[in-house]
Amino acid sequence: MSVQNCTKHLGLVLLLVCQSIDLSAAEPNNLNTLPSDLTVPAVTHDKPQAGKRVWQTNPGFEQTKIAHALYLPSDWKPDKTYPVIMEYPGNGGFKNALGDRSQGRVQDCKLGYGLSGGKGMIWVSLPFVDSKAGKHALKWWGDPDATADYCKQTVTRICREYGGDPDNVILTGFSRGAIACNYIGLRDDEIAALWKAMLPHSHYDGVRKWNYADSDSTSARKRLARLGTRPQFISHERSTQATEDFLKASQSPGQFTFMALPYPNHSDEWVLKDIPERTQVREWLKTIVTNNSSE
Repeated sequence: MSVQNCTKHLGLVLLLVCQSIDLSAAEPNNLNTLPSDLTVPAVTHDKPQAGKRVWQTNPGFEQTKIAHALYLPSDWKPDKTYPVIMEYPGNGGFKNALGDRSQGRVQDCKLGYGLSGGKGMIWVSLPFVDSKAGKHALKWWGDPDATADYCKQTVTRICREYGGDPDNVILTGFSRGAIACNYIGLRDDEIAALWKAMLPHSHYDGVRKWNYADSDSTSARKRLARLGTRPQFISHERSTQATEDFLKASQSPGQFTFMALPYPNHSDEWVLKDIPERTQVREWLKTIVTNNSSE
């Protein structure tokens, strides 16, 4: 090979290597490689107090294993009023090659803590109620109607006993919990009336058919009608297009904000990291809730 040909060959190799490096650098990071600036408090069996996350059993469920996790913000005072975030967890039994995992447990919820930063808002992690077994359903719904009833009871209790503001109650959830925002949270007129807004992350009721009753788009649109004009902040890994298409076809009057995370992870860990997407959703939340804690 001549020196001239060798030089050309070497230049081509270097060009391909540089192109490969550039392409690699353009790929979004695995979310799990980013540092977290928040750590979700463990759930204990202590009495409710500021800055603590504790197990709480509603009246009538003392002989079961069904409970919710209550977090009172670090700045909580008994004579003040606070917005409330109610949250449902994802399905159990999920893991992928990126290191994402979901066990379906109440204590694994993260969104409410990341959204609030642990201050200024009461946060409750809700169970899916398996009435027959008297315990939490770790995958899908258990008894959807009983789950909705438990949610209603809990919202009333939190507002009555801990200064939750009934005019500023937000529903959120990841994956199964995201679907639950509408599937459970809009199940009937009574529960639908509880919410100021919703933040479903990763999946949306009616976008695809799942292996449970009433997961079809027609049933989902009937539930969606109960949302009315209230706002939802809808996020998803990579793209929100499928949900946007569903809502456009549904002609819902709801106020929808969409955010696609650049990461491939099916995960709720992003709210524990100092990234622009968390800043964006927090800013949106500030425009939705009225914080009366200083009154």
